[in-house]
Amino acid sequence: MNSWLSGSGLSRIMAKAIVLAALTAIGLPVVSLAPVGMSTVAQAAQPSGTVRSTHGAWSIICDTPAGATSEQCVMMQNVVAEDRPEMGLSVVVLRTADNKAEILRVLAPLGVLLPNGLGLNVDGKDIGRAYFVRCFQDGCYAEVILEKPLLDTLKTGTSATFIVFQTPEEGIGIPVDLKGFADGFAALP
Repeated sequence: MNSWLSGSGLSRIMAKAIVLAALTAIGLPVVSLAPVGMSTVAQAAQPSGTVRSTHGAWSIICDTPAGATSEQCVMMQNVVAEDRPEMGLSVVVLRTADNKAEILRVLAPLGVLLPNGLGLNVDGKDIGRAYFVRCFQDGCYAEVILEKPLLDTLKTGTSATFIVFQTPEEGIGIPVDLKGFADGFAALP
């Protein structure tokens, strides 16, 4: 298992899936429902499931996959850098099928510098970086297990900034509103 690279020892796994793969893995079909001007990443991450509830900036989206006996849900938010419409992220939180872990998955657009990873800053505090493991047609994926310290930070925080790099020196901060994160997480089936 991998972890966010910081002194706090928060763990992370870098797997092949973020939003699109996360939704596909739990059986949620994905279609493009994004408004004109939204990044390709955000467009790719729009599931066709039903929005069960909205908690601040977060939506809980559920669907019953073909052959499944129960509905499966994710909590997600799509964001785009204000000054760079091509730089969008899809941020998804889900519980594993065995209900033993919660996972944070982030899909970034193609063209990000992979060795620098994905940085995370919450309320001005550097949380660290997670590495991208794999890229597909829709973008590059990073995944972290939401262990208690990171989960508590996200629940009590007001604003997160995910940082992607186009060059080793040029980090692009993409804000993610944490308003509603705690309530949405509590409502996630």
